[in-house]
Amino acid sequence: MTDNLRNHINEAMTRAADHLGKGRVADYIPALAKVDPNKLGFALALPDGTVHSSGDADEPFSIQSVSKVFTLALALRRVGSSLWDSVGREPSGSAFNSIVQLESEQGIPRNPLINAGALATTDRLIDGRSGDAVAEEIVDFMRARAGDDSVEIDFDVAFSESETGARNRSLAHFMDAFGNLTHPVETVVGVYFRQCAIAMSCRQLARAGLFLAMEGRDPLSGEQLIEPHRARRINAIMMLCGHYDNSGEFAFRVGLPGKSGVGGGILCVAPGQGSIAVWSPGLNEAGTSLAGAAALEHFAYAAGWSVFD
Repeated sequence: MTDNLRNHINEAMTRAADHLGKGRVADYIPALAKVDPNKLGFALALPDGTVHSSGDADEPFSIQSVSKVFTLALALRRVGSSLWDSVGREPSGSAFNSIVQLESEQGIPRNPLINAGALATTDRLIDGRSGDAVAEEIVDFMRARAGDDSVEIDFDVAFSESETGARNRSLAHFMDAFGNLTHPVETVVGVYFRQCAIAMSCRQLARAGLFLAMEGRDPLSGEQLIEPHRARRINAIMMLCGHYDNSGEFAFRVGLPGKSGVGGGILCVAPGQGSIAVWSPGLNEAGTSLAGAAALEHFAYAAGWSVFD
């Protein structure tokens, strides 16, 4: 079995290599504009702690919107189902930073994985605490899930995001105008910019996502981090909404819950099997890694890992 998985990874990397240098990096965030578009990493974490990796799997990158999955889990753990008073669970069909639906839907974002929804989720996670304390909680959670204390915020990226964050601030102010934020806008976006600027490698990210493949339980520590039904629902939201207006195409081609980030990372969850993290900075128009998605498509097909089997 291990040899088969290794062969599938090697084949996936070969297929994905055809896409290197294509797409575009997230140059609207100056700190990300400098990233080499020819990077490609792949890591597969299994419930027994084994990690199979290839390429640039040990090089840290900015996880960006992949962080939204983890803050969603933390927010559900802290405030429970009341979170859904502030954010919906429907696909948006719009770009990740769109403001269009917020006005017609009274300041309630469509889902927690678009920017507006992630800001609302972060607001609820803050829950009366300081922004610094919450940012520290998020980083500590990522370190524990990755089993690696070297995970940290890249403050150059966080500063770059803040300097160019007018649209995210606009989303937050718009929700605040509808009464859908409970904390000051700068507190919310301050945490949000820092969570998006967390730097992790594919190896660390794949390990961090394992609890979502195992019904909310970290298989290595044995800790039940979130209830099984919440883990299943996070996976459902990832499947429906994890790639913005590219989510249907990703589900069609890969058949697994996933979450992309404009840093070029994608976290994919195979329930009961393991978790996969890929990284390649060249993005398609929807902000999903071209080479990363190609690698996942081949691996999922070759391994037979699909929620539809």
